[in-house]
Amino acid sequence: MRSELFETDRRERQTTDRWVLQSKRMLRVSLGPDVLATKGAMVAYQGQIEFHHQGAGGLGKFVRKALSSEDNPTMRVSGQGEVFIAHAASEVFLIVLEGDGISINGPSLLAYDATLDADLHRTQGAGMFMGGGMFNVLVQGTGTVALATEGEPMLLDCSEQPTFVDPQAAVCWSANLTPNAVSSMNVGSLLRGGSGEAMQYSFHGPGFVVVQPSEGPTVPPHTH
Repeated sequence: MRSELFETDRRERQTTDRWVLQSKRMLRVSLGPDVLATKGAMVAYQGQIEFHHQGAGGLGKFVRKALSSEDNPTMRVSGQGEVFIAHAASEVFLIVLEGDGISINGPSLLAYDATLDADLHRTQGAGMFMGGGMFNVLVQGTGTVALATEGEPMLLDCSEQPTFVDPQAAVCWSANLTPNAVSSMNVGSLLRGGSGEAMQYSFHGPGFVVVQPSEGPTVPPHTH
């Protein structure tokens, strides 16, 4: 039997590393210590693995807000073996924290070591534009974080001048930066029936923001 599926770069990578990118869109985590992942992100596993809903204790507020809704919670992955994680063919990137932290836009957070601390933050000024506001997650400690992005992201330096990013395009940013929600929609536009969608995250200070080349899934038009 012959097929391009049998090519070396399509097979599971044999390595002793705990977190391994099998491809740009698939992550493999070797268990021992537990991992927290977005529910539904598991696409395969090998060995004796258990999945448990991450309830209201500990990261309950993170589950409810940072990952958008009650129907998209996190799960605790434990056992001995390997779990393969992906999300809608998004590209996956790893960040290794070494006693420091990173702020992450909730929908971009794919998985992370259960030993890391995750704390929820409301974006300043977001309540002025959106009901209930917007949230991000500050992840701190020593361990690995996996992020999912729609397309290959880029890193912008926020130290020289103010940087404005669409909230759905922002992936993560330096922990020392605090985004503010601002609107570029002027009063005249609103009076002429502007949609009010021109809201951005504003960053300014020593640090960076990672931006993906997408503003999230397209909202289907309303049917009548």
